[in-house]
Amino acid sequence: MATLSVLNKIPTTTGSRITRINRNSKIFKSIIKAIQDKKGENIVSLDLRSIPEASADFFIVCEATSTTQVRAICDFVEAQVFEVCAENPYKHEGRITGQWGLIDYVTVVVHVMQPDARKFYKLEEMWSDGGSVMHDEIEKSK
Repeated sequence: MATLSVLNKIPTTTGSRITRINRNSKIFKSIIKAIQDKKGENIVSLDLRSIPEASADFFIVCEATSTTQVRAICDFVEAQVFEVCAENPYKHEGRITGQWGLIDYVTVVVHVMQPDARKFYKLEEMWSDGGSVMHDEIEKSK
């Protein structure tokens, strides 16, 4: 797997600053569009930048109605992010069971969940200190 370019921007002892992403970043927009293209539902982004304990700047959470759709969304997100941003994920998990697919791009982590798993784990509730935004089909045309 290729090294993420974001890893080259981690702070050093010399005081350099990390480059943070936002909702207008190319990788962020690519992920949202890929999920929408594969008919992911209830897409929410959680802005975790103000939470010191957070492992990423953003979580993007969506629902898929079957194990096949979980895999399809995960595969398409990876393909689109690589095509648009030339980035491979640092890590991905959950494709075999298909209940919860996770794609970790270090600064943004994508969670593709079946409805029961999403209700059980309540990520939006757990990370409610960060701001959340719903991404509906209207954004797809932007």
